[in-house]
Amino acid sequence: MTGPSRRLHLTGSDPTPPRAAAATAVTCGSLENGMEVVVIPDRRSPIATHMVWYRNGAVDDPAGKSGIAHFLEHLMFKGTHRYPARHFSDLLAGIGAQENAFTSWSYTCYFQRVPAEHLSTCMIYEADRMSNLAITDSLIAPEREVVLAERGMMCDSNPARLMDEALHAAAFPGHSCGRPVIGWRHEIETLGLDDAMAYYRRFYTPGNAILVVAGDVEMDAVMAMAQAHYGAIPPADTPVPRPAQRSRLLHPPQQAQRRIIQADSSVGQPLLRKIYVVPSASMATPRDAAALDLLAHLLAGSETSLLHRRLVLDSRLAAFAGANYLSHAFSEQTRFDIVLCPAEGVDMDALDAALEAVLEPLRQSGVAATDLTRAKTQLVAETIYSHDSHVALAEQYGMALCCGLTVEAIGLWPERIEAVDNSDLIRVASYLGPENCVTGNLVAAD
Repeated sequence: MTGPSRRLHLTGSDPTPPRAAAATAVTCGSLENGMEVVVIPDRRSPIATHMVWYRNGAVDDPAGKSGIAHFLEHLMFKGTHRYPARHFSDLLAGIGAQENAFTSWSYTCYFQRVPAEHLSTCMIYEADRMSNLAITDSLIAPEREVVLAERGMMCDSNPARLMDEALHAAAFPGHSCGRPVIGWRHEIETLGLDDAMAYYRRFYTPGNAILVVAGDVEMDAVMAMAQAHYGAIPPADTPVPRPAQRSRLLHPPQQAQRRIIQADSSVGQPLLRKIYVVPSASMATPRDAAALDLLAHLLAGSETSLLHRRLVLDSRLAAFAGANYLSHAFSEQTRFDIVLCPAEGVDMDALDAALEAVLEPLRQSGVAATDLTRAKTQLVAETIYSHDSHVALAEQYGMALCCGLTVEAIGLWPERIEAVDNSDLIRVASYLGPENCVTGNLVAAD
């Protein structure tokens, strides 16, 4: 499956991975072969979440081979010589456990949620397929058809997803993060065994992996298990660099506003979507990253947010409003989304103008002190509530660490949100201007 994207508030349609975690009892270590280990104890139930994160995703797909990271994620379930396909999945099903995997632009993750006494079994299996994946030509074509069918169902038959792909490609025209995680159809069709194995040998190494274990566990026991199973894997001959994604994105200067219109007879609900190019959390200053996160919440994080009040409740120009800062990205720049659903009979241009009428004062003078205080309280409380799930905590740390953040930075996130003031909001709101935007209109075809 393709990976979780950051939340679009109030849309109710996107997956909802959690925000950066507040301070919690997190312990870190590493193995001699370079694998990082993060342990998050939570003893309220006898369950453990076991996650292996690889610091590679769609941004690392070679040119002309978009979708190879996601394709390999599928192939990783085809087994090894020691554990054939379905062996581990059937074992997990037999004990009532769960497993899955996801690929995003910046990372790939494999995870299991199991009774804590089965944690070592998860490590045995993941360590084995980290170095002993057994795939042949006979497996490639059928699995490629599965991915193509997935693309057809999720993207090619979904006008909203097609528009989003087009917007993303237009926002990042000179960078691999402009390609869809699942890949372009015509490039998926070319993916073969050599592509998969070359990618596997390059990235699936202990030095490129982060083990995150959360739940009813102890650090010493986890480290001993990790050393026994993952520690036996030799380190890669050469560390995996990712310099290309860190380099500055050299886009041509934007000379005109960009608008993409996706018209389809199947569209029942029109949408106005805007993508603004902003710094990612790992490349912005900590203060700006926190301000961008808070800005998304101020715009559409609750029923008291600016866009909901102004466009949904007061003017009734929109049926709903969403905003999202895709903070966890390895590239220097990432996206800040705003999505609006026009109310019945409302013209897209009128809705766009109304949005700009909300953003322009924000860029000039920020927001009222009461709005700022309320948003901070809501956002930090939301993070604390997310700690009820140790799966959520494991995801928070895995995503952030794969994108260049540190455990210390994750723990400081609530404090940094509390420190944001109006001058910070005004500074980061300057990114949300027409000259830094790609606009999409999803409309019904005539």
